[in-house]
Amino acid sequence: MYLTGFYYKFIGVSQLTAALLLLIPRTTLLGAILYLPIILNICVLTYATRFEGTRIATLMLLANLYLLCWDYARLKYVLPFSSSGAVGATPKQTASRKFPWVFFGGVVAVVAAVIVVNAFLYDIRPGNSQLECTNGCRDNARPAACARFCNCIYNEGKTLDTCLEEYGKGNE
Repeated sequence: MYLTGFYYKFIGVSQLTAALLLLIPRTTLLGAILYLPIILNICVLTYATRFEGTRIATLMLLANLYLLCWDYARLKYVLPFSSSGAVGATPKQTASRKFPWVFFGGVVAVVAAVIVVNAFLYDIRPGNSQLECTNGCRDNARPAACARFCNCIYNEGKTLDTCLEEYGKGNE
């Protein structure tokens, strides 16, 4: 990612801008809207390359979606599929003091599901470094094939798909 030049810096500046907007109460909706494509891109990238940070990226995406749901009353007026009333009408909301147990329970269930699913999603990951990859071979069901996989990625420089194919053909 670092070798992408200005794209790497652009993502960093965009993340900082979104973070600053999220910290200011008046601009949280704008920050959440700006952050959605950024974190969606990162989340897809982490799953595509099997990075170790898939859980964190997924939880960050979910947090952003929850922020957007929280402000749905303000957001629905700019959505193309909204069936809102007159243009410029102000949303009428009544504040409730009741704790949203169903929403809270749903959030906890989704977070738990993300953690559990990500733990069993891939049988092998290249990790973010060769050391991280080879350290994961100790817990692998096929340690020799895992070591060949790490060598294929980091020393031979082959693509992830090629190395996964070779790993799948291992006879151990």
